[in-house]
Amino acid sequence: MKEDRRALIHRINYLTSEMNGLYHQSSLKLGITDSVSVVLYTIYDARGECLLGDIQKNSGISKQTIHSAVRSLESEGILCLEPHDGRSKRVLLTPKGKVYLEATVARLYQAEVNAFDSWTREEVEAYVALMEKYLRCFSRQVEKL
Repeated sequence: MKEDRRALIHRINYLTSEMNGLYHQSSLKLGITDSVSVVLYTIYDARGECLLGDIQKNSGISKQTIHSAVRSLESEGILCLEPHDGRSKRVLLTPKGKVYLEATVARLYQAEVNAFDSWTREEVEAYVALMEKYLRCFSRQVEKL
């Protein structure tokens, strides 16, 4: 049984790495860095604006890396920051940013949609439910480390 678990964990870790590799490959094909991809994707998912803190919280990427990507996008005129509440900042797309988003991460999002189009609704729901369950269980184990 122990070897079965080892093989299973190895397979899960391999698949996770493969998935991360696909996102990296998509960033390369779109001509953006992985961190820029994450920032833009988060803004796209939030329909064009979100809090800077939400990008950091939802990405799992370091604050410094997110800030560097945001500064780069800001200097290119793709997004802007505005004060929100106290020290928090809202990230907004500029008109140029909206066009840029459509040329980059909107295409990635569509690729994700297309990948799921061949699945049944039940398969998608089962996949999401099992991912959420594993995340909750694994998170509890990480807390115990």
